[in-house]
This record gives sequence, structure tokens and C-alpha cells, in this order.
Amino acid sequence: MPATLTIQLNGQPRTLSDLTSPTDLASVIQTLALKPDRIAVELNSVIISRSSWPQTPVVDGDRLEIVHFVGGGTSSHLAS
Repeated sequence: MPATLTIQLNGQPRTLSDLTSPTDLASVIQTLALKPDRIAVELNSVIISRSSWPQTPVVDGDRLEIVHFVGGGTSSHLAS
């Protein structure tokens, strides 16, 4: 049976068959096909800075919360 990485992703179990435990957070983000400049990541209740992702280990059972930033709003200004 091939090795896999199983995590909790935003409260749901997720198996990443392309990765083994342990791996680094940057690899997890890449495997999930997320745009690094548009997300914030919390690993086991700790916010991890983007610059630390390559050195941050992720192991089976870790809890990841990923928040996507989205643009929006209006270009017109509201009058007071």
C-alpha cells in the first residue's frame, strides 16, 4: 500500500496520496493547487508565515485551516 499523508483540512479529513508523512507545508499547498499569495494558513492552531512554509513539517493527523483572500467591492465611492 503506498504511503499517503492524511490531515484535517478546514475541519474535514483529507488524504493526499501524492505526499508522505512527514512533508513540508509548501508541498502541501502546491499539491492542493492553491495560490500562495492568496491564502493564510494555520497549522494546529498556529498561523504560519509564508516564508516558513518550506521548513514547516506537516505530519499525519495535523490540522490545517486555510483561508482564501478574495477581492471585491466597488470602484465607485458612496456619497455621505
